[in-house]
Amino acid sequence: MLPLYKKYGRTVFDIALLVLTVYFIMYGFSRLYQIAAPVFLSFIVFWMIEPLARFLHRRGLPKTLGAAISVLLFLGVIVALFFGLGLIIISQISNLQDNFPSYIEMVQQQFTNLVHFAQDKSDALPVSIMDKVNEYFATLTGFISTWVTSGAQYLIGFLSSFSSFITNFGIAIILAFFLSIEIESWRKFARAKTPKTLKLAIEFMRNHVFKTIRSYLKAQMIMMLITFVLIYAGLLILGTSNAFTIAAICAVFDLVPLLGVPVVFIPWIVYLFIVGNTTLAIGLVVLLAVTMLTRQLLEPKISGNSIGVSSAYLMLSFMLISLSIFGLAGVVLSPVLLILLKELLQQGYLQQWIHLPKDEFDSSPLVMDTPAAAGTASHHSEDAELHGTPSAQASQPADDGDPSAK
Repeated sequence: MLPLYKKYGRTVFDIALLVLTVYFIMYGFSRLYQIAAPVFLSFIVFWMIEPLARFLHRRGLPKTLGAAISVLLFLGVIVALFFGLGLIIISQISNLQDNFPSYIEMVQQQFTNLVHFAQDKSDALPVSIMDKVNEYFATLTGFISTWVTSGAQYLIGFLSSFSSFITNFGIAIILAFFLSIEIESWRKFARAKTPKTLKLAIEFMRNHVFKTIRSYLKAQMIMMLITFVLIYAGLLILGTSNAFTIAAICAVFDLVPLLGVPVVFIPWIVYLFIVGNTTLAIGLVVLLAVTMLTRQLLEPKISGNSIGVSSAYLMLSFMLISLSIFGLAGVVLSPVLLILLKELLQQGYLQQWIHLPKDEFDSSPLVMDTPAAAGTASHHSEDAELHGTPSAQASQPADDGDPSAK
């Protein structure tokens, strides 16, 4: 065992140091978000309002006036969006409320028929079997009670979190307004006072990570829109009421890991089978299958390619681990972490930071064999042959000690 520890000791130390660094960064971000959520949200609002404010400033308006106009327009869009969606959802909820008593009556009737059927059949069963059935029924009832209690607690927590989010978002808008006014002075201060190492890290994040994150968010919005259109069109074809509200809820749930559209559709389908509306239930099963199949076909192409990672298993594993360790902030950070590790691997930083045992691997696991890299290597090989230089020398990096020179 001692030779094994000697061989891999440095490698394990390097990996442990990298994992510890990532953990402290994510833990620090999650704690800072809990403490200063409006500050983080203000950067998002600033990113939305700054293009218009900068455009107006270039047209001759003072930056303060341009930022004010941009903020007012942003607020107008947000309020109009919430007001329009609110009117549609409230009208459809009112329709659901009008029909709710008939739904309850249908469920009660089906439950009564089921109880009478069970009583007729139970008289013909042995006592031991009935005791087992009662035991299983008690276990199931306890499980359902626990699940409902947990769901109610989660809903209460979500509502309180949403109300605090609205408060933080309002504060973030004010902070974004002042940040838009003072952004040039902050940039001058950052250029003069930021250490060079931090500047290199920020430049790396801007060129490689943030650009990919924008592509990832765009891909998620595209998938959300596709889900909404499919479900809305399907519900209109099936002739169901509240189609817009249900499609919007499904699209929102589609963004939540491990939940998605089945969380809305499966209870609805079970209810329809219970009340005897088999035609609509089968139609919803077909719609759910079409939606899930479309997502399975398009998501690797849209979402996977947007971050350069096509493995759904890897992305979901990162989300679950981050969620269990850091909570909701971990879910937000997991794509960022995955993108960052992928870029560090592609740019050769992990190859420098993690020392592998010599002559242990036929092909280093820290070197990504991409089609682009293969084409570049082939091009170098052809150039080397033309100039009479060995291909191994032609493919030699210009500076092994500095990955930023690649």
